[in-house]
Amino acid sequence: MNNAIYGMTGGQMAPTSLSGMKTTTTPYGRDVGQAGAALRVVELLAGIDGVAYAAREAVTSPARIHRARRAVEAAFKAQLEDRGLGIVELLSTCPVNWKLPPVEAIAWCEANMIPAFPLGVLKDTTRSGE
Repeated sequence: MNNAIYGMTGGQMAPTSLSGMKTTTTPYGRDVGQAGAALRVVELLAGIDGVAYAAREAVTSPARIHRARRAVEAAFKAQLEDRGLGIVELLSTCPVNWKLPPVEAIAWCEANMIPAFPLGVLKDTTRSGE
């Protein structure tokens, strides 16, 4: 793993920082025994009553950006229709904090973040059975 890879924030460990990720607050890498595992926030929220739409997408390619846009629209629609909370988690890169060229940051996100945080709709109350 690249020693410069960070989690969701400006360099410090975040709830989504993967095991072993080095950050300004975890210079030796995230220790799961001490800090716990990365949180899958969308999965946690999808199980709560009152959540109408929950999804995770990435913004690492034009096709993924298109899917992310549709997910954000669906989340807003759920709320505008008073069906409940709409939440979309977006996986993106941060070449500056990751200290990687943009193309390498995208490849790292695809190879490491997406397997750890699978993409897709986890809950949609407009679908039958959810």
